Amino acid sequence: MTIDESNRITTITRLCQELAEGMLGGADVSAMVRRFEDTVAHWAQAGVPFDALHHGIHDGVRRGIELVGTAKLVVDLLDMMTATASVAYRREQHSASADHGTVATLAAALLAGRPTSALSRECGVDVAARYHVLAVAIPPHSEEAGPGVDRTVAAHRRLRRVQTALAESMPAALPQLGVEGGTALVPADAVSADHLIELDGLVAQLSQAAKDPVTATAVTADACDIPAAADQAHQLLDMVQRLEMAGGLHGFDSLAHEYQLTRPGPGRERLCTLLDPLDGHPDLLATLQRHIANDLNRRRTARVLHIHTNTLDYRLKRIGALTGFDPTHPGGMWYLRSALVARSYRHPPAPRQARLRA
Repeated sequence: MTIDESNRITTITRLCQELAEGMLGGADVSAMVRRFEDTVAHWAQAGVPFDALHHGIHDGVRRGIELVGTAKLVVDLLDMMTATASVAYRREQHSASADHGTVATLAAALLAGRPTSALSRECGVDVAARYHVLAVAIPPHSEEAGPGVDRTVAAHRRLRRVQTALAESMPAALPQLGVEGGTALVPADAVSADHLIELDGLVAQLSQAAKDPVTATAVTADACDIPAAADQAHQLLDMVQRLEMAGGLHGFDSLAHEYQLTRPGPGRERLCTLLDPLDGHPDLLATLQRHIANDLNRRRTARVLHIHTNTLDYRLKRIGALTGFDPTHPGGMWYLRSALVARSYRHPPAPRQARLRA
């Protein structure tokens, strides 16, 4: 049992005991029942299995027996708690399913370039003139690899948390997300002029819900151009993952140079060869990749690689000697970074799970 599950059962047990005490004393327990409904609805949003709620209810009633003097009151308490939990849980799941289904259908139509007028009227959502198209990658949480954890169930709980966070933080967004990510369409008029700052905050909230850094790329386009923008956004996301860049939001403007370098042609093929001298030195290639990913921060790179900064400096000098491009000089680093971007497209990308574990 995880810490979260233990805390939930403790909360249910406490609520049951409070209800038992209230019923025993003849008090009005309607406020407690509403609080219990709200709690169950919140856990339904988080994807908590219904059997876990039942376990907490029965555990609470067992403890409540010590406080309740008659068998009838015990049965009444158990009946009320079970019925209330069942109704609240089913209602929340039905509502969530309907909401996500509707917006996902509209999002799918926009992403496919299909007509949306009828869908828009049916679901009561106006199609905006322009959208920020977000390509989103949701990483698995380390707890999902733990013993006795059903990874499929855990992944869907994580997805539900992310969907809920998106709906609460950006109600106008139209998401089409799966357990590993997907696409979210954010109306341009739903965010401020400094949209990158606001969207970066949104991605940070999704990361908090996922319990690990979510990675996203953003491209802005007119509604009629969403299919092409989505394709471009996902190409950018693929590039960000190939380069093992940090999580968070990455806008097109900050990736324009890298994106252009990934386009097929003789220039990319030539750049690919610049790092061939490092093929026999995997530690040097890994050092270069990590140093660039850390924005050339020597201390951070040395810490991540578990080496001394003097060792890092030695490796950088070796890279310069082997390739002919000095990584401590802006011009040399420009070529090395460009070569690394181009080289990432020489071979198929590593499996997603392997990249996330690296």
